[in-house]
Amino acid sequence: MCGIIGYTGSSNALPKITKGLSVLEYRGYDSVGLAATTEEGIVTVKCRGRIGALEERLTALSLEGCTSGIGHTRWATHGGPSDRNAHPHQVGRVTLVHNGIIENYKEIKAEMSANGVEFLSETDTEAAAALIDACYAASGDPVAAILQATARMKGSYAFGVLFEDRPGEVFAIRQGSPLLLARGADGFYLASDLTALLPFTTEYRCLEEGELAHLSPDGAVLLRAGGEKIIPAWIRSTMTPESAQKGGFAHFMCKEMHEEPEAVRKSVSSRIREGLPDFSADGITVDFWRQITGVQIVACGSAMHAGLVGIDLLERVAGIPATCHIASEYRYHPPLAAEGTLVLVISQSGETADTLAALRYAKSVGLPTLAIVNAVETTIAREADRCVYTYAGPEIAVATTKGYCTQLSVLYMLAAAIGHGCGRLSDTDARALVRAVSEDAPAAMAEILSRREELCELARVLAPHDHVFYIGRGVDFAMSEEGALKLKEISYIHAEAYAAGELKHGTISLVEEGTPVIAIATERALYDKTESNVREVQSRGAHVILLCPADMARGEVSATDVVPLPHGSEAATLFAALATVQLLAYETAALRGCDIDRPRNLAKSVTVE
Repeated sequence: MCGIIGYTGSSNALPKITKGLSVLEYRGYDSVGLAATTEEGIVTVKCRGRIGALEERLTALSLEGCTSGIGHTRWATHGGPSDRNAHPHQVGRVTLVHNGIIENYKEIKAEMSANGVEFLSETDTEAAAALIDACYAASGDPVAAILQATARMKGSYAFGVLFEDRPGEVFAIRQGSPLLLARGADGFYLASDLTALLPFTTEYRCLEEGELAHLSPDGAVLLRAGGEKIIPAWIRSTMTPESAQKGGFAHFMCKEMHEEPEAVRKSVSSRIREGLPDFSADGITVDFWRQITGVQIVACGSAMHAGLVGIDLLERVAGIPATCHIASEYRYHPPLAAEGTLVLVISQSGETADTLAALRYAKSVGLPTLAIVNAVETTIAREADRCVYTYAGPEIAVATTKGYCTQLSVLYMLAAAIGHGCGRLSDTDARALVRAVSEDAPAAMAEILSRREELCELARVLAPHDHVFYIGRGVDFAMSEEGALKLKEISYIHAEAYAAGELKHGTISLVEEGTPVIAIATERALYDKTESNVREVQSRGAHVILLCPADMARGEVSATDVVPLPHGSEAATLFAALATVQLLAYETAALRGCDIDRPRNLAKSVTVE
């Protein structure tokens, strides 16, 4: 949550900072601001709202000679969205931007207030700026000041810091929140996300926990915890600036849905050898799978919904016990783990705070860990014992689409690999499952995406309503959870998912004339049961939209509307259902005039607990 950009070099800093902020808005967009180093000192401009509001304020100022600065786009934590709570915050000679939460800010603020500091905001960030300034006043050394101050802070932080009397220099440090450095042809950069750097350079380096960076027009130096100074070794990204653009689509979400078929293919193709699942390129051999006696999946939000499907796959295909846990609860109420239990964490960003904390807990008690991550070289990817990358590419829309479907595809492959490696899945069955995920599923998603007009008409049914229910059984209940989340995230319609068989135990009392109910029935063995539940809600006046395989939709169906799904394989039908609920949510939000890529109160990467 929140986005940071910084620059120092030989070029005008303002266009770089504002461009970086516009790319980073998906990380938070309650308020925005920047601080620029000028001949007269540090000039700070900030406001509530988005980058356009900041650019309007900048037109009234003359800052063209500025060659260094920092910027921030905010998702509010401490203090509501306002001009005064926007970053950067300035106390004395220190100006900084901050991602994360300083948990002991009240104690710091009380101490600084007693020493005469007058605070202007409600933020924890201003307390951090005051403490660094106090340490700087005592030492006169910016590095010592930052290290002394952060040693007293509890919580998480990624700081970009300017000092009034050190023009052209930008300092940075991180603990628990991501931060990257980059080298360009005309200077050095700082950012919380690689996508903000792509317009300027592809050479970057992830800042490690506790590392302090000192950037100047002449170079970048890192100071490690033990005092060792090093010159960064730069990594070259294969991402392009175009990959973080809309590419002619109205919204990033729409573009990213249309990228799903190829993203699934890429995520599984490198894990296939002679038609069989093979994770040796990820450093995972058959011997590793044979050591596993159970799996605990840990994740948040959509990734947790992928984990719910993962339970079914691991137990049914791989034949091993599996459970799924909400990451924010895992370390506080850890489940019992027998010897051979693998903790599988899932995170699109690789920086999700609760998932990272769960990972660290699992490692602390000696459990082996495996991460499914999209963003390369992120904290979770580095700290897990083993990591399997999805290849979704940049995902800019706040509501995940291709991030989720690639997680699902990797879970299918993991289940196939474990089942085959442990002798529970024959060569023939393993090849069939691999083919279903690598070929059938992408084709089925592409077919659904080509039927956009049909789904737009169904979205007109949902758009006027304040409440929508999703029902399903087995994996379809897990898919219902994701469908309901997508709808509420971007359309602001209250949506809830229920196991279809539970309706009669209370929830059916909420169904009245015209209530939309989306029923998902991809599992053939459970179709008749779900059909009975469809009849129950329709008899109470519900408008039922049934998603089921095309060959099962023939004949008399009790639903009001039917979306026939491709039925080449079980995986194909499930992925088609996924594309359908995503597209339904998107079209409904569009009809309601919602800000689809930037839904209210949400941010892309949840890096605070």
